[in-house]
Amino acid sequence: MNNKEDIPQFWEDIYLADDAGWDISGPTPVFSNLADDLSFGKVCIIGSGKGHDAVMFAKKKFNVTAVDFAPSTVASVNHFAEKSSVTVEVLQEDIFNLPANYPEAFDYVIEQTCFCAINPSRRREYERMVYDILKPGGRIIGLWFPLDKKLDEEGPSWGTTVVEVKRIFGKRWTVEREEWPALSIEPRKGREKLIIFKKRA
Repeated sequence: MNNKEDIPQFWEDIYLADDAGWDISGPTPVFSNLADDLSFGKVCIIGSGKGHDAVMFAKKKFNVTAVDFAPSTVASVNHFAEKSSVTVEVLQEDIFNLPANYPEAFDYVIEQTCFCAINPSRRREYERMVYDILKPGGRIIGLWFPLDKKLDEEGPSWGTTVVEVKRIFGKRWTVEREEWPALSIEPRKGREKLIIFKKRA
């Protein structure tokens, strides 16, 4: 039996009800700032939502793939990209299907509110998926959230801890950067931590 969050219609209903509380109606300040310091490359934004970050990276000349499986979000990313006169590859797809078609394809994976949206029983599978779609030496740039929610509380969003994230990304990754970002939006200050993991070559 599928978890409710594995079903596209679950998320589509949330967007259609205008109840996507994680959407901040613009690009994520932490990622906007980081993008200026990254070498250009191929970026995959998993659980891309309406596409604010996808378009931001595309405006900064990155090669961007945005992935979501709610139909209205996919339409939103396409519309937003066209309106902004940038190119974004937009996939209406389950993220766990990506390795089959995008093996070692990306330099960066951007994580925000995707890890906490999947059922915790699939977090090891999430790590394998990210590992498989990143090039050797590629990075997952994550704002890991919500760190103030107990692991056994109902979700989504499902709680996590820094210890759990590091355990899941322990064996095949190196922590390249870790900090409580000063640019976190106010409702998430102290509730999300920036950790960049580098895939070991």
